[in-house]
Amino acid sequence: MRIDKYIWCIRIFKTRSLASKACASEKVMLNGELIKPSKEVKAGDEIRVKDIPIWRSYEVIDFPKSRVGAKLVADYARETTAEADLEELEKIRLMNKQNRESGIYGRPTKRNRRDLDRFKSS
Repeated sequence: MRIDKYIWCIRIFKTRSLASKACASEKVMLNGELIKPSKEVKAGDEIRVKDIPIWRSYEVIDFPKSRVGAKLVADYARETTAEADLEELEKIRLMNKQNRESGIYGRPTKRNRRDLDRFKSS
């Protein structure tokens, strides 16, 4: 089975086109190598998917005939990501959530920078 179809079937990506784009933009690795969306997957292979700032790891167990429900994903793939990486990912998501709630949405705009400069100088 193609890697893009497999990672879509086991619900790592919401659409198959997103899975293909992730493979093409070097966000998916198969057994430690960056790959194209058409690469074939075998049972026992390790798939790594970039979930900024970490790489999530999955082991291929079996192949579904089509996209499976969330409860059945464990029959086809097992997540092998380290606990420390998952904790780091959760911390960053929590920090981003708190920033959004307080009104911080990433880089300041030019107007925001000018306001900050005026505030610092006075």
